[in-house]
Amino acid sequence: MASPYLNQPLTPVRPRMFNTTIAKVIWTLVPIITAGLAAAVPFVVAAVKGVVKPWLAITYVVSEIAVFSIAMAISPTGKGDSPVPGFLLVLLIITAATHTALLDNEKINLGK
Repeated sequence: MASPYLNQPLTPVRPRMFNTTIAKVIWTLVPIITAGLAAAVPFVVAAVKGVVKPWLAITYVVSEIAVFSIAMAISPTGKGDSPVPGFLLVLLIITAATHTALLDNEKINLGK
């Protein structure tokens, strides 16, 4: 009698965030196109799919709220002379887009 475990993979397969290359490009563009307003969305979706741990998505949500809160506190009318709000937003957008592109990378295990 054959064992039902012989055909099973040795390690469980991690869920994937992207099914195609175009899906990866679209998800990576989400933080860029929305000017950082939806920077946390790819990570929330990845947490729901089981690609990353929920703490990573929570970290992105908290970071996004903090960046926009600080930017609004520094320059509430948008006419301020401080470059800090723009710098924080650009940093958030670049970080979120880069990390979104790396969600399915097998070499990175942090948060997975």
